[in-house]
Amino acid sequence: MNTTSHTGNTEGPPGGWFGRTFPHARADFSASIVVFLVAVPLSLGIAVASGAPILAGLVAAVVGAVVAGLLGGSVLQVSGPAAGLTVIVAELVNRFGWEVTCLITAGAGVLQVVFGLTRLARFAQAIPPAVVHGMLAGIGATIALGQLNVVLGGESQTGGVASLAALPSSVVNVSWPALLLGSLVIAVMLGWGRWRARITVVPAALVAILLATVVSLPLAGVVRVELGGSLLDALSTPVLPESDWAGVLAGMLTVALIASVESLLSAVAVERMRPGLRTDTDRELLGQGAANTVSGMIGGLPITGVIVRSAANVKAGAQTRASAVLHGVWIALFAIVLIDVIELIPMAALAGLLVMMGVGLIKPADVRTARAHGELVVYLATLAGVVFLNLLEGVLIGLVLAGLLLLVRAVRARPQLTQHADGSCELVVTGSLSFLSVPALSRELGGVPRGVDVTVRLVTNYLDHAAYDHLMAWKARHEGTGGTVRVLEPESASSAGVAPGSRFATWAQWQSVRPAEQAPHQPLMAGLTAYHEQTREEIRPTMSELANGQAPSAMMITCADSRVLPHVITHSGPGDVFTVQNVGNLAVGPGTAAAVEFATSALNVPLITVCGHSGCGAMKGLQAGAAGGDSALGRWLLEARPVLRAHRQGHPVGVAAAEDGWSETDQLAMVNVAMQLEMLRAQDGVSAGDGGAEVLGLFYDIATARVLVLDSGAGRFVEVRPDDDAVGSGLDRIAAGHGHGVVAATRRALNV
Repeated sequence: MNTTSHTGNTEGPPGGWFGRTFPHARADFSASIVVFLVAVPLSLGIAVASGAPILAGLVAAVVGAVVAGLLGGSVLQVSGPAAGLTVIVAELVNRFGWEVTCLITAGAGVLQVVFGLTRLARFAQAIPPAVVHGMLAGIGATIALGQLNVVLGGESQTGGVASLAALPSSVVNVSWPALLLGSLVIAVMLGWGRWRARITVVPAALVAILLATVVSLPLAGVVRVELGGSLLDALSTPVLPESDWAGVLAGMLTVALIASVESLLSAVAVERMRPGLRTDTDRELLGQGAANTVSGMIGGLPITGVIVRSAANVKAGAQTRASAVLHGVWIALFAIVLIDVIELIPMAALAGLLVMMGVGLIKPADVRTARAHGELVVYLATLAGVVFLNLLEGVLIGLVLAGLLLLVRAVRARPQLTQHADGSCELVVTGSLSFLSVPALSRELGGVPRGVDVTVRLVTNYLDHAAYDHLMAWKARHEGTGGTVRVLEPESASSAGVAPGSRFATWAQWQSVRPAEQAPHQPLMAGLTAYHEQTREEIRPTMSELANGQAPSAMMITCADSRVLPHVITHSGPGDVFTVQNVGNLAVGPGTAAAVEFATSALNVPLITVCGHSGCGAMKGLQAGAAGGDSALGRWLLEARPVLRAHRQGHPVGVAAAEDGWSETDQLAMVNVAMQLEMLRAQDGVSAGDGGAEVLGLFYDIATARVLVLDSGAGRFVEVRPDDDAVGSGLDRIAAGHGHGVVAATRRALNV
């Protein structure tokens, strides 16, 4: 007889049949609550900024959540009304009225469906990032300027010029209650970074609006939200325009294009936050189109994928589409049942929220990226065009400038003449040497004195017949004066006998193609010669920009081992990474501590990484008892004795490394990285929760040239997963939920 009891069965997800059928129900339910709390104040604020009925924002939020959530191609993306469309919607409402704007929204949705069916999503990726970022920054500036008037007690304006013109009057006639409430919201939003480590569930926007509403209750003369009914009363149908069909059709196309681009950009960002996810971009446009069609037909705002809500959804642990759909259900219930609560919200509080939303669209990182790629003029022109003209004209200006910049780069050559002390001259020509560059080439050649020896180095990617003829004719004339002319083009790596990827060739490889006397300095001098021949001109413009200062994006503490190349493994360039290399990649000691202090206080780096590596000599020495004694190396390794102690006590990172088959030395090296991260977190300025730098652990496997990342949840090193929150900040997030054993073991070894 079988006496096995089934009541204690623990196989499968918890919760019996429901848990097995819906294994992610708990995670999706909790995530939907978080996204709901984020979406409500933002949807109300966007409706206000758009000049639409306030409830139209909630209508769009519900439709975007349910329709786009079910039909879209991104599983975790959350859709709804977005700040990126407020400027254009405000212009449409001002020009055509609300009912016709609803028709435009529905028509834009139909166009998006067509885009999806004809597989046009791939072409959205061809828009230059500088134009997209400049457009978003221009939208943000316009929103902030318009709502600043409301914070001061004035009226919101349409367009950046009108908002700027109205500011002096708003300042003169300031309403102190409105200013108090708007400033309170702005202060809470600005200060939330200091508190979010302790309060991770409640969104800043919700706290700010609730606090401002409570403060406003005893105040007189406060303008509050007026809904005029419940969500069901707000449902309406669009009407046909009496005239100007051309303007209506242009509005449909504009909304469809902007909404599509913004949705696809948001979907890409979601993919980066949760590696392994893949977006069906054509299906995403179909889902967004269906949502916009429904929203327009029932009186809602235009809809896009929204990165703020999507990020909240991912960070809250959502696993399926159910989270996005459920948050729409909660919004619908809220808007039907709690109308009286919504009507207590002060308009100035929503304006303060919108000011912060607008400012948030102007990202310093986008400015730095545009500047680094030589596209700052495109970014600024697009921004100015959106603010001072309108969104469509601003984007067109940006696209035209981007095209002109591409054309200039394609045809421009950069000849530079240098006269040496011995009287000879060298002319280096980079870029594309075409007939358009002949005047510049002629000017430089005209500066060559008669009868001198000249070397012409053509570091070009294109040389046309006109430029070649001009150069050869000058060569013949100059040689007639008694001088010599050598025209050189750089050899490729393969023709020179150096392996492909020769920029990473060793000195020995360079020596094989540059026979010279065997002297200790010769490999270095050969490398310097190669640098001047092949690299100097390429990086000189970048170095000129960096001559007055640096603003690195990260700090990297790694081993002094000659095989570890920080800029190679991070694929970074000059000015990107502030690097410190020492024996054993230790984060302690006066030198490293001073560098960390300089990086966090003077350079404000947002990330500090510690990178260990396989076969580390410092770890071998630590195992062999080299710590201690009178030698400088022994005294240095004394700082690493807690690492050895932690490893022998069974540090979880070392245990995981042993399970993964790493050698004893490499296990110790991995534990060392985890320990150095904990030591870093104890230093001032290195605590993400207090607005300081985050920390990240890396491990370089020399034999395979792989870089592994410390997974804070699993307590082990794993393959690179870009932008994964589980990996993203090393030990400083282990304490938040998963790897308590790693932190405990580390702190025991440090005696803290």
